[in-house]
Amino acid sequence: MLGAGRALVANLDLEAVLDGLLETAREMTGARYAALGILDDTRATLERFVTRGIDPDTHRAIGDLPSGRGVLGVLIAEPHALRLDDVTEHPLSYGFPPQHPPMHTFLGVPVVIRGEVWGNLYLTEKTAGEPFDAGDEQIAVILAEWAAIAIANARLYEGVQQRRQELERAVRRLEATTAIARAVSGETELPRVLELIVKRGRALLDSRAVVLLLVDGDDFVIAANAGEVQASARGGRFPIRDSTSGDVLRSTHPRRIDDTAQLRVSADRLGVADAHTALIAPLSFRGLPVGVLAAFDAVSGAPFTAEDERLVLGLAASAATAVGTAQTVERDRLRRSLEAAEQERRRWARELHDETLQGLAGLKMRLAGVLHSEELGVVAAAVRETVEQIDHQIDGLRTLITELRPAALDELGLAPAIETLTARMAEVNGFEAKREVALGDGRRLSAELETTGYRIVQEALTNVAKHAGAKHVNVVVGLAGDELVVEVTDDGRGFGVESPTEGFGLSGMRERVALAGGTLSVDSTDAGTRVAARLPVVVAER
Repeated sequence: MLGAGRALVANLDLEAVLDGLLETAREMTGARYAALGILDDTRATLERFVTRGIDPDTHRAIGDLPSGRGVLGVLIAEPHALRLDDVTEHPLSYGFPPQHPPMHTFLGVPVVIRGEVWGNLYLTEKTAGEPFDAGDEQIAVILAEWAAIAIANARLYEGVQQRRQELERAVRRLEATTAIARAVSGETELPRVLELIVKRGRALLDSRAVVLLLVDGDDFVIAANAGEVQASARGGRFPIRDSTSGDVLRSTHPRRIDDTAQLRVSADRLGVADAHTALIAPLSFRGLPVGVLAAFDAVSGAPFTAEDERLVLGLAASAATAVGTAQTVERDRLRRSLEAAEQERRRWARELHDETLQGLAGLKMRLAGVLHSEELGVVAAAVRETVEQIDHQIDGLRTLITELRPAALDELGLAPAIETLTARMAEVNGFEAKREVALGDGRRLSAELETTGYRIVQEALTNVAKHAGAKHVNVVVGLAGDELVVEVTDDGRGFGVESPTEGFGLSGMRERVALAGGTLSVDSTDAGTRVAARLPVVVAER
């Protein structure tokens, strides 16, 4: 008895406790059959009936299990030990189903947990047909008491485990929402924001797959996915109007789908094969529809719950803000790029109009004026002057072409192009320039990287010439490990780095550096300005 009691009380698995109780009771009382009836919340009927001693085939043949009427109901109404030499002779006996094995001797005791009946232990058919005696009853009562302690402990342990799992889920949810919130404030690259949302969303909902659809005109575009999703589905399009996701977007409320056959656009088209359930949430930013987030099949195998729906609401709000912010930044970046390109076009137009075209018009008038002159000296002087003006216009056009795309950069590489650029800018603008260009053994870098490095130096020197009024400029370009370092410093008057400085071309420099995967720092004081960029090295394939 002591050994059986220790075994029961030491076990924290409820099913194992119930199994151990029934087997121990059978062994110690000599009962052929044992059962445990577990009461429902009303304490009036049985919600579960666990048996031992009856084989599975007989179990299936019997059919429905007892619900707590007849003799079993006596123990529910009067929770005291009950011994019967022949249960079939009890006045409240209902008899047994046709396939039920014969049972006569009977012993039942209640299982009481903290003063409340939790269920009843039933034993029947003692060995050799003998009736259960007082000793058997005492054993059953003691086992029921120990079982009550073990069951209470197991239920407490299950509750602790459930709370621990809930806390773990809460932590995962907090991590996911925090990561997305960080994306709102710290990440502006739309592809990275989308990837973060689907990965964190899948972890938050513990789902097999997550797909993010963005609104593009009248269509949805599959913009990102995570989990068991076909990568080839990304970029696919389908009309918003004819889809369940479109209905969710218009309703502004999430929807649980317990059978994906209800989806008007199949999960297969989204890249999710063999999906069974779905949870779809709308994304809106400042009242405008952004897209939808669709999760498929909880890993547990159960349908998505109301709790999942509440979770996805918070996720969708953070995700929509992140996507909307990133899209706004992307549009602003494109607008700035277009504005910068337009400014460059206007500058080239002014250069061609004010210099080249005006000069050519002057030459035309000069030559027209001497066209009919018969004085050779006047004609010769006009021709000499015209030749000089043509040389001047050629130099101007050559300078403009060099600014657009220097031939030295393509033919000779970054170092010669920067040396030529620095020397020319210093000569034209009247400042002293020192340059230190060290690119190792003369190896060529990738065309994109060389162009980025050149344009950073060019823009920085243009700023010096237009705004700084500097006397000395220092240009340093070199390799540091696996990075290309570009640095331009001057001793001119500085500017407010954080204030709007459209004329300084900083947005263009930042765009170039960001596209190259590098970093840019700009420091400016009354003593001068320092522009420094670090770009990951990509060697040209030649």
